[in-house]
Amino acid sequence: MPTLKAVVTAPQGLHARSAAVFVRAVTDTGLPLTIRKAGSGNIDARSLLQVMAADFQQGCEVELAVSDDALNGAQEHRRALDALRDLGGLLESQGAVQSV
Repeated sequence: MPTLKAVVTAPQGLHARSAAVFVRAVTDTGLPLTIRKAGSGNIDARSLLQVMAADFQQGCEVELAVSDDALNGAQEHRRALDALRDLGGLLESQGAVQSV
């Protein structure tokens, strides 16, 4: 099962805008991704309500995953790994200050 760990850097964690940006990016992958933090179960990362309710605070380490059952062959496995890296990068860049 492809997995990746990342740290949530958005100042308010995955709430409101940052959660919406993340969920939209997950949905765009077309993959059934899950997100979880230590001590909790898997959350459907395509569900804005579930992501917001899980209370992923700033600084929280999360694990993103795609079930092997959802992947068909080596090419899809590579695509899943690429998607996980992109999403991990998104989570870790949301706290960055952007110049105007």
